[in-house]
Amino acid sequence: MTEAADLAETLALEQIDVDLFRSTFLQVEDYSLYGGLVAAQALAAAGATVPAGRAPHSLHGYFLRPGASDRPTILRVESDRDGRTVSSRRVIAVQQGKVIFNMAASFGADAGEASDQHVDPPEIAGPEDLPVHTLHRYPAVELRAEGPLPVNGLPHRFWVRARRALPADDLVHACALTYVSDLSTGVRLGPGLAPTASVDHALWLHHVPRVDDWLLVDLAGQVRAGRRGLYTGSIFTADGRLVATLAQEMLVRRIEVEGSGR
Repeated sequence: MTEAADLAETLALEQIDVDLFRSTFLQVEDYSLYGGLVAAQALAAAGATVPAGRAPHSLHGYFLRPGASDRPTILRVESDRDGRTVSSRRVIAVQQGKVIFNMAASFGADAGEASDQHVDPPEIAGPEDLPVHTLHRYPAVELRAEGPLPVNGLPHRFWVRARRALPADDLVHACALTYVSDLSTGVRLGPGLAPTASVDHALWLHHVPRVDDWLLVDLAGQVRAGRRGLYTGSIFTADGRLVATLAQEMLVRRIEVEGSGR
């Protein structure tokens, strides 16, 4: 068991057989296993099985059952295809014999093609001008945001980076980006609505940034349909480059709004 302030250590896996891995980071807490952690570990397991030179460019995962943070997770990788430029993998994450998460991920070789973007970063003060917010549940990352943090969850716009330097490896940084992409499950979709659990999480990596440098996460609630809500987000480097786009669906419930008179 460890209280890791090192994100690479938090995400570390041991290989126990062909295409079979086990997490090594355990933490006793009052919450179920953090979804961003199991998603990042699943991506790490998948990435360990692809040909050299291929980095992840997309993933889509489903949260099926709550995981236990004080138990190791077993990750089994299925190698669906290795094409000339793209590799496809599926991963299931298991605890106590039950699947808690599954994911499909795609890896590709960077062809070095020019790119452009059509989304600009929002106006926000730089991280050096904003207060540090301590996240006791996520000691491996540092977060800065305008104003106080919401009572539940995180703000919809914030700067984040790994607290300690990460190895110069694209897979490590892609997994670290996956970890931070799930930090704000608590994005509100409107007055009187609160999130209860994640359903699925999708991430598209346009470029793999250094996650030990500051990244700006900008999230927006999109829609509620029955008991489900959806938010999307963009992740930028400090110089305004769009490196990732995300979408997450979650279950929501109605809560009493202060001053509503009910």
